[in-house]
Amino acid sequence: MLVKKIMIALGGNALGNSPKEQLELVKETAKPIVDLIEEGHAVILAHGNGPQVGMINSSISDMPFPECGAMSQGYIGYHLQNAILSELKNRGIDKSVVSLVTQVIVDENDEAFDKPSKPIGSFFTKEEADKLSFDKGYTMVEDSGRGYRRVVASPKPVDIVEKDIISDIVDKGHIAIAVGGGGIPTIKRGNELIGVPAVIDKDLASQKLAELLDCDIFFILTAVDKVAINFGKANQIDLDKISIEEALKYKEEGHFAPGSMLPKIEAAIDFAQSKQGRTTIISSLENAKKAVKGETGTIITGD
Repeated sequence: MLVKKIMIALGGNALGNSPKEQLELVKETAKPIVDLIEEGHAVILAHGNGPQVGMINSSISDMPFPECGAMSQGYIGYHLQNAILSELKNRGIDKSVVSLVTQVIVDENDEAFDKPSKPIGSFFTKEEADKLSFDKGYTMVEDSGRGYRRVVASPKPVDIVEKDIISDIVDKGHIAIAVGGGGIPTIKRGNELIGVPAVIDKDLASQKLAELLDCDIFFILTAVDKVAINFGKANQIDLDKISIEEALKYKEEGHFAPGSMLPKIEAAIDFAQSKQGRTTIISSLENAKKAVKGETGTIITGD
């Protein structure tokens, strides 16, 4: 079997809704990840942080949002690296695991800053939302009839500040956990990096890191084994191996929901077409080992 460099993007919702729940869930999460490491693959792991960063933001209301992102990277990374290290030791694998507080460069002229759209944190009444808008300048919007929430920009990732350190860790045979929650969005001002209140899509940030590290496989973990078109309908079709052209066609036909499968498909296409021989896999965590062998999952390739 060919050894591959694999970037894995793990969803934040798979980590539970509290530190206690997460601490238990990561023990199971670690097992299929270590399955891949045991087979000799080089693994870089990213994770989402939606529920976690919202919890931090709600608990510490005066904490700036970039710092909330950094805190979520720290405690999620701590749980993941301990669980993965324990599983490695259980199998007699002598490797180290480290999580990095990762900064991601964004373009301060990205049009996303003019159209904040990513909901974060708690729900508020109309009166509370108006006060937050007045006092703090937040953009508040009504969210699905459940109340008002703050929305922030979701700019595209341009570069990963710590990419060289991450590359060194992987080249030495160890496991890196990076770009948690899409990374901390930062803009460059001379030699200074300034954190901005925004959320980078975790799959797009993971794709950017996979590209910069010259990974062979970008693995997006979801709750389903395969991507489907006509999802939930009588004529639903699960997708196996598809070309970039087919993926683009299905995207244009509107088969993938915004905020759900669409950003995953967009990231998958970007990676597969970034260099010949690169492959994106979308599948479930429990079937990760089978998916890398081509036995399940949706595989997008330019070959």
